[in-house]
Amino acid sequence: MGGLKKKLGLLLGNVIFIWPKEEGAIMHSRTLVLRFPKEIVDKPIITNLVRDYNLAFNILKAQIFPRKEGMLVMELQGSADNFDKGVQYLEQVGVQVEPVGQGIRRDEERCYQCGSCTAVCPTGALHVKRPQMEVEFESERCSACELCVKSCPVRAMIVTFDKTLA
Repeated sequence: MGGLKKKLGLLLGNVIFIWPKEEGAIMHSRTLVLRFPKEIVDKPIITNLVRDYNLAFNILKAQIFPRKEGMLVMELQGSADNFDKGVQYLEQVGVQVEPVGQGIRRDEERCYQCGSCTAVCPTGALHVKRPQMEVEFESERCSACELCVKSCPVRAMIVTFDKTLA
């Protein structure tokens, strides 16, 4: 299994993050919402994306059911050229691709610094600043996965989807 993990990357729960092999390439990264028509949800589209375009991915949220439309929020990363070709491939096979801009903001008046959001934040955008013990929010690191929204007891984290290219 050790050799397989080295080839594939890192297995975390049901998400496999695969590292690109291009050395020296300028990496491009963006969080995308992919919408799959019901006719193609059973196709190996993400497998082809990784294999054929040498892209890395991190699945942040997924809702995919057989014979129904699927939705996937993922961070996609690779060289700029491969990234563009990969997005073109997705669109050619019928996947609707929407970029996600900064999608979460914090209501400072509601937040009472409990820190529950820091335990679920996969990117480290929400973290505790020490020694002050204050919760900091770095919006530029946010992937808009919405886990903090669900974990916040006072609903201080607010979803604001901006689907325009930055």
